[in-house]
Amino acid sequence: MNQQQFNKMKNEDGFIAALDQSGGSTPKALAAYGVYEDAYSNEDEMFKLVHDMRTRIITSPAFNKDQILGAILFEQTMDREIEGKYTADYLADKGVVPFLKVDKGLADQHHGVQLMKPIDNLDDTLRRANERHIFGTKMRSVIHEPNEKGIKAVVDQQFEVAKRILAAGLVPIIEPEVDINSSEKEQCEAMLKEEILTHLNELSSDQNVMLKLTIPTKPNLYKELIEHDNVVRVVALSGGYSRDEANEMLKTNDGLIASFSRALVTDLNASQSDDEFNQKLQNAVDSIHDASVNKN
Repeated sequence: MNQQQFNKMKNEDGFIAALDQSGGSTPKALAAYGVYEDAYSNEDEMFKLVHDMRTRIITSPAFNKDQILGAILFEQTMDREIEGKYTADYLADKGVVPFLKVDKGLADQHHGVQLMKPIDNLDDTLRRANERHIFGTKMRSVIHEPNEKGIKAVVDQQFEVAKRILAAGLVPIIEPEVDINSSEKEQCEAMLKEEILTHLNELSSDQNVMLKLTIPTKPNLYKELIEHDNVVRVVALSGGYSRDEANEMLKTNDGLIASFSRALVTDLNASQSDDEFNQKLQNAVDSIHDASVNKN
């Protein structure tokens, strides 16, 4: 583990940029950026275009270490280069901590939740992540209903995989998302918090994890998680909220910082001039940073 990067993630002000749209969500991400399916004829061309988009974001002066602590990458992004350097090395040189999405998507809903699909090649992925100088990983499950059996299964699976990631010398971001459209969102979040606490309290003193959670309906619900000795940082996903909504909710939660994806890049378009693109990105970075740092 890179101790300098660990200290940055643990102690500095800022937020994490989530740039980890994978194969299934890439067409939608490109379309939102103004690049439609008629612009590419196969997956290779599609992934080249999305890497071009991410390169434009990462190389922008608005994507800066003073406001952005880290960035979450898709596996193909990790294996591609920016200005002659592997993406994680480019980020590290820029002062931004690189993370890697390692899950393979969601299983079908059962017991009110969606577990992660099996990650069959995890050991090989973690080996390559170390070779590419990745600091940590991210993996996502989704909770739709306050089903005790389902929520326990989600958190059990997350921590089981997290321990394998820790053993490889990387810091896992555990992401059990609660669907913002759940009619019982607040109850799901209360149950999730208790289940996470149970697992955190079973970790050894040298096992440090991060948590990525939906912004809770009840402000400061996750304060106990944020202050836990084994937690490096708790970050929030935007989860389908608009940037303004997510920022306002984030401001009511002490110690919780953003890890936004769509809410970060929603105003960006391939047709913009560099000046316009950089200004739109800077406006988004400023507002998300402010919500992460300056609390009500």
